Amino acid sequence: MRSNVKVCIIGAGPSGVTACKILIERGIAYDCFEMGSDIGGVWRFDNDNGRSPAYKSLHINSSKKMTQYSDFPMPDHFPDFPHHTQIYEYLLQYVEHFGLRKHITFQTSVEQVIKQEDNTYVVKLSNDEQRIYQYVIVANGHHWKPRFPEPPFQGDFSGESMHSHAYRVPDILVGKDVLIVGIGNSAVDIACEAARTYSGKVVISTRSGAYIIPHYLFGRPIGELSKNAPSRLPLWMRRIIFQIVLWLARGNQENYGIPRPSHPILSAHPTVSQDIFSLAGRGRIQFKPDITAFDGREVIFSDGSRQAFDLIIYCTGYKISFPFLGQLLPEWKQIEQTNELPLYKRIIHPEHEGLFFLGLVQPSGAILPTVEAQAAWIAAVIQGQIQVPAKEVMLKDIRQEQEKIQKRFKTSQRHTIQVEFGEYVALLKREYSHSY
Repeated sequence: MRSNVKVCIIGAGPSGVTACKILIERGIAYDCFEMGSDIGGVWRFDNDNGRSPAYKSLHINSSKKMTQYSDFPMPDHFPDFPHHTQIYEYLLQYVEHFGLRKHITFQTSVEQVIKQEDNTYVVKLSNDEQRIYQYVIVANGHHWKPRFPEPPFQGDFSGESMHSHAYRVPDILVGKDVLIVGIGNSAVDIACEAARTYSGKVVISTRSGAYIIPHYLFGRPIGELSKNAPSRLPLWMRRIIFQIVLWLARGNQENYGIPRPSHPILSAHPTVSQDIFSLAGRGRIQFKPDITAFDGREVIFSDGSRQAFDLIIYCTGYKISFPFLGQLLPEWKQIEQTNELPLYKRIIHPEHEGLFFLGLVQPSGAILPTVEAQAAWIAAVIQGQIQVPAKEVMLKDIRQEQEKIQKRFKTSQRHTIQVEFGEYVALLKREYSHSY
């Protein structure tokens, strides 16, 4: 047992490296384990840990000013919406600037975490080593295990099919009629890439549609203009304001051929794209409702129409999965199916003192400042400056937050970990700022 090391950090992606940096600042000893050969997580293209879903054209959808860490600005020469290679470069600079690399053990995965009677944790590593920690921070990400439609559609599709997690370059799209299932950010990005090849038909199949948000309003990143919008306004008022903002930015999306969503505005995670309006307006991207069945190369849709395709790309999200926590979360297979893991502040499991989840959120804004605030909050808990309430209080708080999510967002596995970015980050900052 290494009694001087209190914390185990699992993963060295954007969440893990932020935890490393903040724990060093607070004087908290830790070990960080990364199964790949370098940092970066999802932002390391073709990451040899096998878990990055990044495709060659991927850019961030929140502007650099909104995305950057609070004490490490992105370089001035970066564009408003940097490419994934630039985000990876930024993370490398962050790690080097704060001297984090020497604290990370690469090509070493956590195979199992076992809780002991004294509430410490045995961490079993892929090199057959075991270590004991008082705290475990799970920062392994949640965009690595593809989710396909369940139950599967009737019939068999005789063409090619894949999940967006495996998509890398547009070469596979050339000359093919492509069906994209889903209308989230990856779906729209890939549809636009397929449309720009001008070599086949491109169709998006969507069950309920989405409100598409452009990147810019009045020549400025739209998120920067709305960052100070009051989050405590009644939801109905925020919906009206946001509807006006969207109308000013891109008019009525139906005029471009993009279907009207079946749910109210601000009741689903945003889909951000500047390109889809022009491509859909030119007829390069078309839309169909939900799939009901396959018949060879033909896809049958819920409106009764049929169309043949060469390739189907499922942009249908990911399963939240923690196989190494099987002893702590025996229901982890159920968690994979429902994507529901109730956590206090979206961080602490009420049944397991000392077990933290970092980055297991879907913020309405940028992820980096979100996980930075979470990591600072965790550090304050570890140092005893924030007192975690009793289990019953945590469970009550979790139920209240779940009810808020259910009232605000449409029912979907996509929204089980949703948080309102500004409100959530401000809450965490208030708590850990008062503790120091």
